[in-house]
Amino acid sequence: MLVVNKILVFILFCVAGALSVILFMYILGSSPVRFDNPVLTSVGIKKPEIVGFLPYWLITKADKDYGKYITTLTYFGLTVGPDGHIQKLTNPQEEEPGWTTLKKNMFERYNAKQSLLVISGDDDAISEMMNDPVTSANNLVSDVTPVMKQYGFTDLNIDIETFMEASESARASFTTFVRTVKGGIRGTVTIDLIPIALVKPKLYDARALGEIVDRVVLMTYDYHYSGSFTAGAVAPIGGAGKTLEFDVETAVVEALKVIPAGKLLLGIPLYGYQWETIGSAPESATIPGGSATASTRRIADILSGCATCSAVLDPVSREPYLIYPEGDYFNQIYYENEASMKEKIALAQKYRLGGVALWALGYEDGTILNPLSSYKNTLDLSGLY
Repeated sequence: MLVVNKILVFILFCVAGALSVILFMYILGSSPVRFDNPVLTSVGIKKPEIVGFLPYWLITKADKDYGKYITTLTYFGLTVGPDGHIQKLTNPQEEEPGWTTLKKNMFERYNAKQSLLVISGDDDAISEMMNDPVTSANNLVSDVTPVMKQYGFTDLNIDIETFMEASESARASFTTFVRTVKGGIRGTVTIDLIPIALVKPKLYDARALGEIVDRVVLMTYDYHYSGSFTAGAVAPIGGAGKTLEFDVETAVVEALKVIPAGKLLLGIPLYGYQWETIGSAPESATIPGGSATASTRRIADILSGCATCSAVLDPVSREPYLIYPEGDYFNQIYYENEASMKEKIALAQKYRLGGVALWALGYEDGTILNPLSSYKNTLDLSGLY
């Protein structure tokens, strides 16, 4: 017994010593501290969660060892029908592509925890689901439980996307739906949240959902998109009240009013948009029909093959852009790169968020993920004080 007591005292002494060193470094301003110690993580000091979304259509392009950069790989995904059941067919003769790709089980090559995403973006189907949220949720649980067990998914990501205005009763129904799903899943539950829902009456009661689920992915991108009337930053950190109505940092601040920081993941795009414009000035008016998604992989190819092209980092949005002539028009591309990734990580650390989430693996060039390898091994010390 005396020997056991001595061992316990020694272990406690080591833990206390390690904590003291880290606290001292933190007080001196050395945070974030890189100190990969299992003893520390076991006492509640966390590393960030880094989720990488992997859409079924990008699996062949997602060819890296993502285990160096992410903690969780989220497969996108399976479609939820109006009754909550997973849709396996698009018509009697054709399987739904997310279901077909899932059955190929191509996830073992990725060294990360695995999450299964279920999605609906159909307003009519979502409304029907909310008419009986408990039954719809139970149908979903009954369908995904064996799938998660078979393929090794330990998290369910709920991505129900609608921009419809919603009544209080509809919001309550969606909260009931999520609570019922959470109660039936063996594993963690993540939900994806559009930032506009923080300031306008959409379907999502962010406070209630933040209490139910394990993680909330704040989809802080597409502030400008392919249908925008002007070119501009896709995920601007700043600019609200000046050049924009809303920006990424404002969305984070609003989210933290109702969602615990440790549950919140900052969404980061691995893509941009390319617009045709008549003018050469930044943020010029776009030409209808002359826009497209631009992966950072394709943008890197453009930069390497264009001797007169050079990217500029906008000081307000802290996002790079590229403008170059083509025929009678100009191409304007706003996107993310390694420098803006560092800016997004710094924002997540500033507000002590639980981590970040990347849309989407397979879009990235050769450098944009580099800052994540260091961020992945930082420790959150906020629980110590």
